[in-house]
Amino acid sequence: MSTLHILIVEDDPKSRKLLRDVLGESGYKTSEAENAEDGVRIAKETIPDLILMDIRLPGMSGIDALQVLRKEESTSAIPVIAVTASVMESQKAEAMSAGFDAVQNKPVNIRSLLGLIRKYTAGDPQQETK
Repeated sequence: MSTLHILIVEDDPKSRKLLRDVLGESGYKTSEAENAEDGVRIAKETIPDLILMDIRLPGMSGIDALQVLRKEESTSAIPVIAVTASVMESQKAEAMSAGFDAVQNKPVNIRSLLGLIRKYTAGDPQQETK
């Protein structure tokens, strides 16, 4: 059985480390990108089971990166969860209308995040990947 793979696209090193540590302890394999351009490249190369994407990134935004991923046949069906400090309802609605599968607020509620990940990856981090 393979471990589910989650790509973390986050420019803040502390947030990236928190996500990496929590996901690793929960049995997920992770890869990371500090910006959207690298995130798109890594997603195309590795086809992760799920992507956690910050919306506000240096250079290309997370919303713009999502649009690129959705246009590519190989990455169009990957669930992408927005992870953002923008907690106003209008900003959440904007993220959802842009095509994100879900929105997770920062600071991250670990239980909520793991629940979303299980929802979009069919649960068990040890299940066989695509």
